[in-house]
Amino acid sequence: MAPTPCRSTACPHCSNACSGWPRWSAPGADVSRETARRVLRIEAEAIAGLLERLDERFDRAVELLLGCPGRVVVTGMGKSGLIGRKIAATLASTGTPAIFLHAAEALHGDLGVLLRGDVLLAISYSGESEEIVALLEPAKRLGLPVVAMTGNLKSPLAMASDVVLDISVREEACSLNLAPTASTTAALALGDALAIALLERRGFGIEQFAALHPGGRLGKKLKRVADLMHRGDDVPVVHPHTPMPDVIYEMSRKGLGMTAVVEDSRRVVGIITDGDLRRLMQKRKKEALELTASEAMTRHPVTIPATELAAAALRLMEERKITSLLVTDEEGRLEGVVHLHDLWTLQLF
Repeated sequence: MAPTPCRSTACPHCSNACSGWPRWSAPGADVSRETARRVLRIEAEAIAGLLERLDERFDRAVELLLGCPGRVVVTGMGKSGLIGRKIAATLASTGTPAIFLHAAEALHGDLGVLLRGDVLLAISYSGESEEIVALLEPAKRLGLPVVAMTGNLKSPLAMASDVVLDISVREEACSLNLAPTASTTAALALGDALAIALLERRGFGIEQFAALHPGGRLGKKLKRVADLMHRGDDVPVVHPHTPMPDVIYEMSRKGLGMTAVVEDSRRVVGIITDGDLRRLMQKRKKEALELTASEAMTRHPVTIPATELAAAALRLMEERKITSLLVTDEEGRLEGVVHLHDLWTLQLF
């Protein structure tokens, strides 16, 4: 975009006389969407370029990180450093112990973060950042393998690394071809590829993921039935021979709108709900009170293991149109009860 001369005698931005100084003419709003398309196209092409260059070097990087007895220490400067922080966070949250070390801070007292057994993952598009290059010597002195992500395969960083991952791009998405845009997108995408490849090689599953994400909405979605269910004396329980007045008392006292019917071994044989009681009273009138639990219960109730996800419990309730699930072990013995109200607080709906 060419500058246009400023015709005012006083600049509105600095109040100084600046007649004839250049002033950038702002593009119209109608070109913004076209700019967005261009940026997204260039960054998509940058990622597509990574696909074409995936080879045994990526495999070696995965093996190095997988076999690391310590931590993956990710380092970078500037925008590469910001990308590095995200890569370190993704690695750590998907089963690969990782931390971020700012290269400049490392050279001013934080080198103690590096320990024998770690692997250094260094990110620098130019491969010539002074702080990154200076960090290589102490890393090598500790015997740390170095994996480099760089766009310059002949740079000092590339030449000193054990494995080099090429993140070069044809052009940046910046119209000046200066601001790191496509190159940082490529680095981030390749970092994600490493993290997920490691996740799958480790057999890292939902259980491990839930253990590392106990907070926030994600943590709530990954809670187990065992975390939410009612236990012990809070669970309404009667035996098959229990008279109906006692059944009603137990249901009212525990306030879950149901009761489990169990044998002496606590093996579940049935369930009685508020709905069962209403239908029974409509059909049998006063005679309903003369029945026992075994005569009023619904046999073969829907159950769920304590290890199942809370989201699965909610889905099962919705499918069966019920509000409670009995929680049982592998032998069918009662362990607890999970109620629809217990799931509301998780905002799973």
